[in-house]
Amino acid sequence: MSAAGPAHPDAPRRSLIAHRQAFDSIAGETWDALVDRTPSATPFSRHCVQRAWWDAYGDSAHDQTMVVVDGAASDEIVAIVPLMHRHELEPGDVASRTSIRHQAGPPLRPVPASATAVFFGASYHADYATILAPPADLHEICDAVVAALADEDPSRWDVVDLRRLRAGDPATDALLAAFEWVAPRGCWLVTREQEEVCPVLTLPAGIDFEGYLGTLDKKERHEIRRKIRRAEAAGPIELTKSEDPFADLEAFIDLHQKRWGEEGLFPATEGGAASRRFFAGLFENCAPTGIVELDFLSIGGRRIAAGVILDDGRTVYYYNAGVEPDARELSPGVVMVASYIQRAIELGRTRLDFMRGNEPYKYEWGAVDEPIERLLIQRTVAPEGAAAAADGAAATTPKDR
Repeated sequence: MSAAGPAHPDAPRRSLIAHRQAFDSIAGETWDALVDRTPSATPFSRHCVQRAWWDAYGDSAHDQTMVVVDGAASDEIVAIVPLMHRHELEPGDVASRTSIRHQAGPPLRPVPASATAVFFGASYHADYATILAPPADLHEICDAVVAALADEDPSRWDVVDLRRLRAGDPATDALLAAFEWVAPRGCWLVTREQEEVCPVLTLPAGIDFEGYLGTLDKKERHEIRRKIRRAEAAGPIELTKSEDPFADLEAFIDLHQKRWGEEGLFPATEGGAASRRFFAGLFENCAPTGIVELDFLSIGGRRIAAGVILDDGRTVYYYNAGVEPDARELSPGVVMVASYIQRAIELGRTRLDFMRGNEPYKYEWGAVDEPIERLLIQRTVAPEGAAAAADGAAATTPKDR
């Protein structure tokens, strides 16, 4: 094992070792126990969400999950790094290629289409990602992870492209320190940049829905109230939680496709079929845990919208939605967000996260941007040179600092 650190030489050292371990071989209980010890983790890190993603998209990605153990002989997992690798353009994937969506804004540092890239697991469809580990151990854990990546044959990866890191996640600083320590010897270029923004509402304790509207700009507050009154005039507004989301999958897909059509998640393509499998997995495996919920919005008994949220007990994540275009006059999008805010307040949630994307409607509700970041590590020499550099890194010990 090459010695990448530690990032803090005076800290007590343990013999932490990172190695690959197949996702399927890690018990869900072990996985989620580490999620519970990771303050920056979101529902996207939960085992059932990752399971749903691999079941849906495993044919176009390659499992690179890494675990960290304390000592070569130990099988006790102290950290999990959900990883996969995928070519930016898979062989034979020209017609059906997928890419990580990036909202309009400053371009990110480009990566060649032929690059073999290591990503966080599920990061094509998860809005947040992180290392599953207690914060106090992060620097040692990241040192071990980067050491393992440096030890690998250079042909295993061209870039490490870690996205979806939330602002303030201590894993970002710990990873950056570990990568930058190895970079000169590994001939790596390390880039940290803002990937996108996630607009988020803060729900003050003790406030009710009318009180929340009172925090908004006068014009926006007036428009929201006007649209809600118009919907109320058409009949009672009901946001109803599905008792069987798996059985109601087709009803959700129908409303989603009515709104988005070929730009939506479920076109009649291979990608659309994978999206169906992903949502089926979410609804079948995650909904019983309470972290995923499918809701239908009805006005006067008429179903006009559907929404999918994630909920970790603190934050409601507004994940996806579909609406009936013929109900446009009832402002189903506005009424649905209003209903979710009211429910979040009633449940004592402190945030409603609109997640990635800077669509204007989010700011009408008073959302404030929270950035998500990207760490990109690129080799800057040919594989032969990188191998020699890695040998030099392997000869380095913490005492050489």
